[in-house]
Amino acid sequence: MTLKDLREDIDRIDTRLLSLLSERMEKALMTRSFKDRIVDEGREQQVLDRARRSSRCLASPEFTVALYQDIMQESKAIQTRSPSTLGFQGDHGAYSEMAARAWDPKAATIPAREFIDVFDAVQDGFFDYGIVPVENTLGGLVGPVNSILVYSDLAIVAAVDMPVSHCLLSLPGADHREMRSAYSHSQALAQCRHFLARNRLEAMPYYDTAGAARMLAEERPGGVAVVASRFAAELYGLEIIKEDIQDSENNRTRFFVLARRPAPEEAARQAGADAPALKCSAVFFTEDKAGALFRTLEIFAHAGINLTRIESVPNKPGDYAIFIDFEGSDRDRAVAQAIDKAKAATRDFRLLGCYNETRL
Repeated sequence: MTLKDLREDIDRIDTRLLSLLSERMEKALMTRSFKDRIVDEGREQQVLDRARRSSRCLASPEFTVALYQDIMQESKAIQTRSPSTLGFQGDHGAYSEMAARAWDPKAATIPAREFIDVFDAVQDGFFDYGIVPVENTLGGLVGPVNSILVYSDLAIVAAVDMPVSHCLLSLPGADHREMRSAYSHSQALAQCRHFLARNRLEAMPYYDTAGAARMLAEERPGGVAVVASRFAAELYGLEIIKEDIQDSENNRTRFFVLARRPAPEEAARQAGADAPALKCSAVFFTEDKAGALFRTLEIFAHAGINLTRIESVPNKPGDYAIFIDFEGSDRDRAVAQAIDKAKAATRDFRLLGCYNETRL
């Protein structure tokens, strides 16, 4: 073992410590939903007593207790500020978190393992909002998200259309000539297929782009690179070998922001100074007859309403959910009348929300 080895071990431990500290602060913030006051002296004393009893390492019990007192003080300060909680799928550094921070820079962004976890946490009140990707210019629909939207009771309160720039990342000081594989989400790897092939890097699927970056920073395997964002590189202390490695320049992802209740129209209009007029999203089912979908879309055309998205998602054999986006608001008379006609012509027509869409 050398000094370099020991310092690399320390770096690995520090990355895990910071990640765990962030997670602890997030859990502390989420406890506010279950408490009528921030300070709970009995609970704090339990934590300090456990820290003192468990301090059997080189650090003294006094140091450990003082450290926990500082941590709890910061936790209480965060609860006092009471920022909005905004959940996203993946690890910190994910593209969804980038979109979340663009929509509300003051929100506390909190990760969830799966898309359904984001929906459930918003529905149950653990998160104030959730943000999920719905479509990508290269990969098309994000199937799992749209399938959940079909039956979710949550409302769409905003949308973010964001460019996605992939970077090849490595450990600081790593020899780029020794790179043999690149880890990332399968969709990100597919979007960089030609770059990886040219550089003879084996594509290794991982559950999340930012998760791959976190894995590299914590485990520090040799000969490994990851495909993730610049944000992930900064967050986990990784080196950017090359930016913009995606095969197409037109790589954009659209995200929906979800909440338990629809946003007030005036608040939606003010969400982003350069945002365009309101847009609405809806989902419905049509009869399995020729021309059924056309007759529904024709209702909006006759009303002069511009449709900006038409997508179908399999629901069960022979049955498809139809998603549409259109410009306007359900408070506009022409739009409201078109919605009423569409409800009569379809099965289970549901307005998912009217909102502003921010294009980055």
